[in-house]
Amino acid sequence: MKKDIGKVIAKHRKAMKLSQIDLARQLAEHNIVITNAGISAWEKGNTTPSAEALLTVCEILKISDIYTEFIGENPLDPFKDLNSEGTQKALEYIDLLKKSGDYKKHSSDIIDIGPRLMKIALISASAGTGNLLDEENFEMMEITEPVPKKADFGVYITGDSMEPRFHDEELVWIEQKDMLESGDIGLFFLDGMTYIKKYVVNKSGTFLVSLNAKYKPIEVGEYNTFKIFGKLATD
Repeated sequence: MKKDIGKVIAKHRKAMKLSQIDLARQLAEHNIVITNAGISAWEKGNTTPSAEALLTVCEILKISDIYTEFIGENPLDPFKDLNSEGTQKALEYIDLLKKSGDYKKHSSDIIDIGPRLMKIALISASAGTGNLLDEENFEMMEITEPVPKKADFGVYITGDSMEPRFHDEELVWIEQKDMLESGDIGLFFLDGMTYIKKYVVNKSGTFLVSLNAKYKPIEVGEYNTFKIFGKLATD
């Protein structure tokens, strides 16, 4: 249910120990010209602030959750049933997901021009050959779904090691390149096997890392036969 705007403003103004004159002065610093009598009219419900004035008032009075303060409980608020500790943990988890780079939104740099002939690897990731990029290991297929602009070929995933982002028998697109940055997801050959993994390089060494936590990272040593076939094409 919509709340009385004036009463909300008055409550927060008083909580910050500001007089109506003080609030008018601070609004003037933000190029919102109003007298203390005008603020009194807001608080009594005789007049309503403009959208610009209301947003500025919220900034001055440090009202961050505008929807809840002026409308009521937000039905789309994912934190509404959590206490402060739970909310903090949820925010920390969201921050971890953002930093991982695995769940970020990608730009719509996708080609959607109807059916397109694309090279698809005849072998799937998780069982392969070091010569995957040879032409005889591909077939041309007509693809009707959107394809990332930088994609050079597609390959099917086998297994659940890259869940929850990628699933068994899912077709993913690869941009062919032989160098990656740490954190990139790519297609690799390692000692007779072909993998879709996250490429991680740190002070402990080089690793191929699954997104599914039940799988341990695979270390790439100096005596392993290792090739980079390409990077996951997402945009």
